[in-house]
Amino acid sequence: MTDRVHFEHADPILRVEDMARSLAFYCGRLGFLNADWGGDDFTCITRDGATIYLCRGDQGRGHAWVWIGVSHARRLHDELAATGLPIRMPPTNYPWALEFHLEDPDGNVLRLGSEPE
Repeated sequence: MTDRVHFEHADPILRVEDMARSLAFYCGRLGFLNADWGGDDFTCITRDGATIYLCRGDQGRGHAWVWIGVSHARRLHDELAATGLPIRMPPTNYPWALEFHLEDPDGNVLRLGSEPE
């Protein structure tokens, strides 16, 4: 009998067209940190336990959807909305989560959610 290989985690790679614009959105507005090794064509951004790779003009067709679990979706929504960040979908309660949606400058959608209310 063989041991089943353990999957560690999944980290999305999002296609972006302008790395500086994307970093301004993710790091400047959402509080992610850019990797020290990141460049104009490829980088890794992180916030707490969330990791997203950004790739300029390659690795996908764009307009991806990504789920990011957060500790308190409504509070995060209120913080981001207060800064004037456009919200694609307001906090909505589903059986699986309370979630809201943001869209990045390249049309990738972030579904940010926490436990349902």
